[in-house]
Amino acid sequence: MGLMSQTICPRSRTPSDEDLKAPKGGKEEKVQMKREISLLNGICLIVGNMIGSGIFISPKGVLMYSASYGLSLLIWALGGIFSVFGALCYAELGTTITKSGASYAYILESFGGFLAFIRLWTSILLIEPASQAVISLTFANYLVEAFYPTCQPPYDAIRLIAAACLCMLIFINCAYVKWGTLVQDIFTYAKLMALILIIVVGLLKVSSGQTKSFHSPFEGSTSDPGAIALALYSALFSYSGWDTLNFVTEEIQNPERNLPLAIAISMPIVTIIYLLTNVAYYVVLDMPSLLASDAVAVTFGNAVLGPFKWIIPVSVAMSCYGGLNASIIAASRLFFVGAREGHLPDSLSLIHLQRYTPIPALLFNGLMGLIFLCVEDVFQLINYFSFSYWLYVGLSVAGLIYLRITQPDRHRPVKLTLIFPFIYCLCSLFLVIVPLYGDTINSLIGVGIALSGVPVYYVAIYLPQERRPKFIQKLNVLATRYIQKLLYCCLTEFDSETETQEGSRTQ
Repeated sequence: MGLMSQTICPRSRTPSDEDLKAPKGGKEEKVQMKREISLLNGICLIVGNMIGSGIFISPKGVLMYSASYGLSLLIWALGGIFSVFGALCYAELGTTITKSGASYAYILESFGGFLAFIRLWTSILLIEPASQAVISLTFANYLVEAFYPTCQPPYDAIRLIAAACLCMLIFINCAYVKWGTLVQDIFTYAKLMALILIIVVGLLKVSSGQTKSFHSPFEGSTSDPGAIALALYSALFSYSGWDTLNFVTEEIQNPERNLPLAIAISMPIVTIIYLLTNVAYYVVLDMPSLLASDAVAVTFGNAVLGPFKWIIPVSVAMSCYGGLNASIIAASRLFFVGAREGHLPDSLSLIHLQRYTPIPALLFNGLMGLIFLCVEDVFQLINYFSFSYWLYVGLSVAGLIYLRITQPDRHRPVKLTLIFPFIYCLCSLFLVIVPLYGDTINSLIGVGIALSGVPVYYVAIYLPQERRPKFIQKLNVLATRYIQKLLYCCLTEFDSETETQEGSRTQ
């Protein structure tokens, strides 16, 4: 084992962390994540994560609060436009700060380590594992639904299938980055085909004259600003996920071109699909049926697909599988970058010497997901952080404005007019306030969990190295060394040459 350690990471430097860096062979060889994500892979990552199970299961929230077909479609369109504003801001951020990690990296660059650590702490402690557990459970439920048409499927069976799904995707993403992107591509195509089927059926109904729902589309529309706000909030939640590609910036081929281009292609695709899918639902189903359904797409399939109605539950399961894969890719990179920046144990910033995948971060992500699958009411945990997504994205976009003021000459391949980030920050503030007002108790619990990271930050990061508890440092070095040997990995860091080159550029 000692010989293997010296071969992988020779001890010609200091005997602590430096011997865990990339190997030498005459000249220093850098072990870094490879740029294997193409433009098409990037589009599938964004589309696949944005179009989760929500459009199949519960698009009724917008209709319930808006109270009319016409106003609900208008709100879906506004949600798409607002999301485009945010995505454009992230296109500038992603090409200016060329690190993986999305909002964590942008908050770190703009506002320093404390806020970035709190964002990372909430993700690692609750947001990522809880959301992945929920997605995998939804996948398992729809996969076995056909076998239990008249009753609830067994609790243990659902949990075991969800765990198997999670473990399979962790293995695929540990093996090769290309395997993970291939799975993402396939399942994104599958969910798009299912939605196209729904849209085609709806358009055929419209062409045959079944347009009763749209004779007076705005009749009964709510005029209550609070209800309209809740409808918009429901729509925007379905659009979340457009920042997925920013989590893997360092792995994108030609990111200055492909990152903004993938965002520019993906956003109109998702917006148009959402609008047309809702039109299909409104044409086939009346409002009471829509509002009473727990799974609108399944109700739609039962009404019009006849013997092929099984396609919809299978499509929902495939949509969840693709969404879970995208979430695993993004979360593992978040943990990887957090460890590389010193906010998590060094062992999570190891990558495999031959496969160039962040295996320890992926395994840690999978372990957290499996732990949360053991929580009986895991769905309740999501309510604690209904506001956090918009808070951290809003902080990132505020960071864009801050960097424009403090670093006006920084190289920016994509540069927006400041109107876009200002509008987005104001709307993000609204989106943070809505759940705090509407679900105060759960939101305050979420704030409390986030603040629990403050003492951890003080002890493990803020204090000078010599004042930190010695056992933490020893455990960190020991874990890093043994995980490195066990998984055939080395520590890596962001390319300092690239950073220097970018810092020296001007507009």
